[in-house]
Amino acid sequence: MPLQPHSRRTSGGATAAAAMAASRRPGRRGGAAGAAGSGSPCAGREVRGDASFRWSPPRTDSRGATSWTEASAGASIGFPCCGLGTRGRRLLAMAPLSTRLLIQRGRPKSNRLGKIRSLDLSGLNLLSEDLDHTLLGRLKQLQELDLSDNQLETLPADLGLPHLHVLHCANNQLSDVTHLCQFPQLEELSLEGNPFLTVSDSLKVTFLLPELRKFNGKDASTTRSKAESLNRELTTRVATHWKKFMAALSPEEQAQAQADFVKSAVRNVRYGPMSLSEFTQWRVRMISEELVASGGTHARETDMPEGSHKATATQQPRARPVALRRPGDTLLSLSPQKRMCTSLLAPVEGSLVGSDSSQLEPLHFLQCHSKNNSPSDLKTQLWACAFEPAWDEGQAGAASQTVATCGGEAVCVIDCQTGIVLHKYKVPGEEFFSVAWTALTVVTQTGHKKRWNVLAAAGLRGLVRLLHVQAGFCCGLIRGHRKAIATLCFSPTHETHLFTASYDKRIILWDIGTPNQDYEFQASHLLTLDTTSTPLRLCPVPPCPDAYLLAGCEGGCCCWDVRLDQPQKKRVCEVEFVFSEGSKVSGQRVDGLAFVNEDVVASKGSSLGTICLWSWSQTWQGRGSQPTVAVVVLAWLQWSPTILAYFSLSTCPDKGLVLCGDEQGSVWIYDVRPLLAQRSPPQTAPQAPTQILKWPQPQAMGQTVTKTMVNTVVANPAFTYLTALTDSNIVAIWRRGEP
Repeated sequence: MPLQPHSRRTSGGATAAAAMAASRRPGRRGGAAGAAGSGSPCAGREVRGDASFRWSPPRTDSRGATSWTEASAGASIGFPCCGLGTRGRRLLAMAPLSTRLLIQRGRPKSNRLGKIRSLDLSGLNLLSEDLDHTLLGRLKQLQELDLSDNQLETLPADLGLPHLHVLHCANNQLSDVTHLCQFPQLEELSLEGNPFLTVSDSLKVTFLLPELRKFNGKDASTTRSKAESLNRELTTRVATHWKKFMAALSPEEQAQAQADFVKSAVRNVRYGPMSLSEFTQWRVRMISEELVASGGTHARETDMPEGSHKATATQQPRARPVALRRPGDTLLSLSPQKRMCTSLLAPVEGSLVGSDSSQLEPLHFLQCHSKNNSPSDLKTQLWACAFEPAWDEGQAGAASQTVATCGGEAVCVIDCQTGIVLHKYKVPGEEFFSVAWTALTVVTQTGHKKRWNVLAAAGLRGLVRLLHVQAGFCCGLIRGHRKAIATLCFSPTHETHLFTASYDKRIILWDIGTPNQDYEFQASHLLTLDTTSTPLRLCPVPPCPDAYLLAGCEGGCCCWDVRLDQPQKKRVCEVEFVFSEGSKVSGQRVDGLAFVNEDVVASKGSSLGTICLWSWSQTWQGRGSQPTVAVVVLAWLQWSPTILAYFSLSTCPDKGLVLCGDEQGSVWIYDVRPLLAQRSPPQTAPQAPTQILKWPQPQAMGQTVTKTMVNTVVANPAFTYLTALTDSNIVAIWRRGEP
């Protein structure tokens, strides 16, 4: 069955009306609706940082579905708990760049722009369009320019500064470096704190700037040598591909097919790790175009000096901490009318291996995170999902069938039964990595208590957004990290306590507070936990969730004391867990971590092709005062032998299940209750999965999606619905039938 449009709906007009009524409140931090505040009447400042955003209200399409988008441009408008904010005030209070301002901030002091050699324009909240090339072009002798701590998304291509030697652009929103080629004399460059730039951009910088000596405060020669080595190998491979490509054509066809060669080379020439694919494709295109222009007689290598580093073609773990941009990707521009971007993919074939093969069936396959609402987007990576707490507290979440998913620039809330996307939240330029729910108790104006589910979402920009899903707006914004947030989770005992883990190697415990009648939050910073490597998964320890936090990190599995009655507000790792008595396996990545029950932990990553079940209580009892302790292994579970990383496992404690996806699109399901019930020592051989859900191969745009990576698998507590997220922009939902 081909792709079909898919409907969304809101929770009703009454809630939307209440949300709009709250729009009369003054703005929150940076124009962000309902950001975590400082206690002022506006409650408009985040806990840390001063980046700013503007917002547009929910848009309702012809089907009554609501989506809301955080906009990066446009006038500030009334909206629940939002207003002008930092950037809005700048637009009103500060005039554009002027000759007077440049003279005031220029050195040496002169009343003529042509005499200025150094100019400081940092901290002015400048946008890209504020950089007037006509005005800046008058700085004929300018050698040093500081544009740090602004809101620049790109550098104009024609600033006219031919003698610029030093450029500082730290802490902006830059997503492209190609316009730096206009500064051929640049010797020193700073681009730190631009969350959209990747390692590929660093290689581009050294390729584009032949005179660069210092990059982000370090010697640029090492990065340059890597780029040179890659470029040399790519040049050779493109030339080889040219010969093969043209050999298959007649002389008449060769003249007409040269334009097709560039596309063929970009598609087929591969070299180096996946994390550098953006740079290699960029260079392959340039080399191919040069080869075509010369008629196949010349493919120019870069003039960069020889470097000592050799690029390798060995397979690397997938790059996770940055948004994977591809050629042609652009920030989403808002349109007056939102189109449906959710599509339903029909499963064509599928199989279930195991004793319970009749009980799980493919139900929905959705494309609801597509970039630019494109139904052909099968590249956006989806990373995390979480089921909403059940509204009926007596059911303890058993009836939950609403799941939040995140990936790319969107967070979606989906009804698993119908496949309808109930709500969608977009942030152009963001890359969401994690979502988590909490059920808060709020007091109404009449004094009645009610439960209110809040969804937290975070990712590349290091911001936590607290989303009022039903009303359709962001009611809180917290910035506590300078780098991307890998994962977050709420405390199981304190509904307002939120842990955030970042690539800045810190875990922070926040109290987001309880919102007032206008949906305003006031978050406070409770603890900072330092890590020696990037934390990837967080698990409060069930027997003592207020005392200890367990984390799977790039460098292993660690535990912290998080008791708030202790005086230290900044703490280091209490103990590191290793999965063998031998020291050789210490410090290995743990990218999957979850508790199966009150005592048993399931972890993945420490040993290739297996999942480890180990006892928290037995391990902790045998710890003593040691900083490193070997876990007490209960069993090993057989899993995919892939060397790729960042496949997150999950558990369904009520059913004794462990779930994990793999690189083939399969879902591995383990019923571990028999293993945990046995009294004998653990078997050395890994236990096979109870079931394997094979990838159902849905159809998209008339083509079958035959293979994909399942990054995350999560089931609701009753195990009636199972949701899997893929590397190919597909949300897959299975339903368990009656036994």
